[in-house]
Amino acid sequence: MTDTTETEMEPQAPQGVGPQLRAAREERGLTLQQVAAETRIPQRHLATMEAGGFAALPGRTYAVGFSRTYAKLLGLDQEDVAARVRAELDAQEVHSGARAASFEPGDPARVPSARLGWIALAALVLLVIGGFAFMRALFIPAAELPPLVNPEATPSASAPATAPSAAAATPKPAGPVVFTALEDSIWVKFYDAEGRQLMQKLMAKGESYTVPADAAGPQIWTGRPDALAITVGGRPVPKLAEDDMVMRDVPVTAAALLARSEPVATPTPAPSPTA
Repeated sequence: MTDTTETEMEPQAPQGVGPQLRAAREERGLTLQQVAAETRIPQRHLATMEAGGFAALPGRTYAVGFSRTYAKLLGLDQEDVAARVRAELDAQEVHSGARAASFEPGDPARVPSARLGWIALAALVLLVIGGFAFMRALFIPAAELPPLVNPEATPSASAPATAPSAAAATPKPAGPVVFTALEDSIWVKFYDAEGRQLMQKLMAKGESYTVPADAAGPQIWTGRPDALAITVGGRPVPKLAEDDMVMRDVPVTAAALLARSEPVATPTPAPSPTA
């Protein structure tokens, strides 16, 4: 009687690849957002995988590739997980009755018609003619075209050519570097050049963090740079990125952030004097 009771109370291993991935993640104390930041797999796809819905992913290749990457992060056997995902997909296809359409040689319904062949030939001829006309226009001498500049309108010798004056240098703002979360649950980590952690947490919407002014070479690591607003001395500067992506070891000093927002100046050559 005791043996039977102990057998019934013994916890059973999760069934299916998805629940086992979830159990391994929870055992390592990881959240779906942390896994998404490390693997670059969208969080919604991770939740679908853990629910066993591999057939709901964009395609079979994505299902196998995502599961292999997820298994690698969790320290599981990648080949074993990928093989079991293929087996589950095969079982779901058999259960739903899905079958890939095959092309049988000689099938009159799939043999291109003669009309379609003539249309394809006409399109090819038009493409060749258009390419020939383009190449001829590209290499034809430009002497046949009228000049764009009137040769009589020459600059006056009395008017000295002046180079464009350099724009007055505007003082760069000084002050603290502040990051503000634009959405809820934005995971971010700040650390210095030696790898010492300054802050790591899930920031709530509207929550701000000021980078310590005495931090040596502060850097950032996050998977949602598009959800972090930045100000330097109270002045807004562009985000680190406009899409969700993993960014790591990105300098967040005031000088580095301002340098990212400054356009690259292109020097304009001064006109040569005329005789």
